[in-house]
Amino acid sequence: MYRKYSITNTLEIYKSEYFPMQKKATSSLRHKATVGLGGNVGDVKRRFHHLLFTLSRDKRVQVVATSLILKNPPFGYKQQDDFFNSIMQIKTSMQAEEFLQYLLRIEKKYGRKRSFANAPRTLDLDLLFFDNLKTNTKTLTLPHPEWDKRESVLIPLVGLK
Repeated sequence: MYRKYSITNTLEIYKSEYFPMQKKATSSLRHKATVGLGGNVGDVKRRFHHLLFTLSRDKRVQVVATSLILKNPPFGYKQQDDFFNSIMQIKTSMQAEEFLQYLLRIEKKYGRKRSFANAPRTLDLDLLFFDNLKTNTKTLTLPHPEWDKRESVLIPLVGLK
């Protein structure tokens, strides 16, 4: 069950039992990752919950916090449904590149198809931050480019510690 709150005429936030939530990080997993979640195809809020339970079964990761869920208009390609966005803070034993590949496999498992930039999608997982790593390679840029200019990141990020 979700509680819905309007922020503006185009922005809404949703809260549920697991969004937002915080756990005490009791794991010995070494790295801290901040992951942006997004989607606008199908029941995205339900998919976020399924993702949380998928991750909870993997010993290489521990979700330590989730943000509220934000419903916001698309950017880039605007002829599509609004997006739902949230953020997870995750502890992991994986290195950054390996963790990114892990996230891409999860996207695919949840039906993500890459057709064109900013296309509608079932699930989008963006690695926003990984420890304090700053890198810019062919496959990975950290922190994620433009994170600080997107409401879809900034609003959910506000509630995380």
